[in-house]
Amino acid sequence: MRVKIKLFTLIVATFFTPFINAQEITKPNIIHIIADDVGYDDLGCFGAKDINTPNLDQLATDGMKFTNFYTPHGTCTPSRASALTGRYASRVNNGTGLYVLFPHSTTGLEDELEVSITELLKEQGYTTGLYGKWHLGHLPQYLPCVHGFDEFLGIPYPNDHGPERIGNSGWRPNGISDPQIPLIEQAQVIQRCDNNDLAELPALFTREACKFIYRSVQDKKPFYLQYANIETHTPYFVPRGFEGQSKAGAYGDAVEYLDRSVGIILNTLKRLKIEDNTIIVFTSDNGPLVHRDEELENCYGKCGFTDESREHLLREGKYQERFDGGIRVSCIMKWPGNIPASTQCDEMITGMDLFTTFADLAGAQIPTDRVIDGKDIQPLMKNEKGAKSPHKAVYGFTATGRLMSVRYKNWKLILPGKHWTGNFETPQLYDLNNDQGEETNVADAHPKVVQEMTKLADNAAAAMKNHQPLDQ
Repeated sequence: MRVKIKLFTLIVATFFTPFINAQEITKPNIIHIIADDVGYDDLGCFGAKDINTPNLDQLATDGMKFTNFYTPHGTCTPSRASALTGRYASRVNNGTGLYVLFPHSTTGLEDELEVSITELLKEQGYTTGLYGKWHLGHLPQYLPCVHGFDEFLGIPYPNDHGPERIGNSGWRPNGISDPQIPLIEQAQVIQRCDNNDLAELPALFTREACKFIYRSVQDKKPFYLQYANIETHTPYFVPRGFEGQSKAGAYGDAVEYLDRSVGIILNTLKRLKIEDNTIIVFTSDNGPLVHRDEELENCYGKCGFTDESREHLLREGKYQERFDGGIRVSCIMKWPGNIPASTQCDEMITGMDLFTTFADLAGAQIPTDRVIDGKDIQPLMKNEKGAKSPHKAVYGFTATGRLMSVRYKNWKLILPGKHWTGNFETPQLYDLNNDQGEETNVADAHPKVVQEMTKLADNAAAAMKNHQPLDQ
């Protein structure tokens, strides 16, 4: 019966679209597209040569590219928790932090301890929906409907956390066999998905996201849509008929399918004539895989293969907060009449800034009983004269609060210590204006810069430990 109701809603919306007065909605609709594990230069408009992304390229032509957008963390769960709450991951859950979650995990984003952007938007009359991946807790008390989402259809963790995986880092304890990936609607598991099912989910999520937009416009309510695709995370499964079309293998197929989904959503906005009152933000949750993984290849073949020969502008990728490849990602924003078309912003911003910016645009009050690390970036979005980054520096914290890197002006400081990306006994300094790939350590040539940034790092680490703001 539920399916029939949704189908009827779509039919009504399609035939009566001309009679909907979108201008009655004064607050802007907000669409946040969170790509999963997509690299900085894996879009055509950011330099990709082997992956075609015409819809995202057009989005950039119609809006603004942000070239120094830093996601809060190098892995999925902490990054998404930060974006949803406006706080560094190590602050989340009253300072206990939130790590990458798995099917056997018993923790998640605590509603009693955190305030999400969706909760603030709902207070301002928004309808809220999430289609795709959640990854902030799979138990009922942690699902999206507890955190201010009116609608949720998706999977609670990545599509490679199925029973075929063992887990290279020992994340599956005591030989536990994980269940097939659950497809959840609201808080109800409606299907257990095998790999063939997972391949068709991206198309389902796109269709349902468009239906959500239709329903929201029918109800004459502003909406917040989080579209969190799954196919660009291993395994790179795409719906039948879309395989083998990219020059970049299965991963390229997945990025190109994501681009098609973005195009469908954009066309829905055009059809409903709500483009002018809709903000679209495209980001990635973290950088891409850049190293091969034998287990992924054994489980998923070419759909688990990472091509190490593909060149990237940035050093390293996912799983680390040291080098830009893990935490600096592509970002595009469009809002006709507010964000000027064909523009580029090179100022530093973060994924946490979206929390504060969205809240301000909706007229919501920012919580004052906790540290909010996100800043309002509207002056940058609107290309106001003299607008600068609201951050003195951007910090690469782990989920446990260990500081790995500092971005300050054109400089990047890598702090010493042991890590799988390299054991450094002394600080490493890179000039990103001349060395975007962080290849040449210039610390010896700029001792005063190292000293200044080390002081920033010490102050930030102390502020984080003492639950204080970082920009003081």
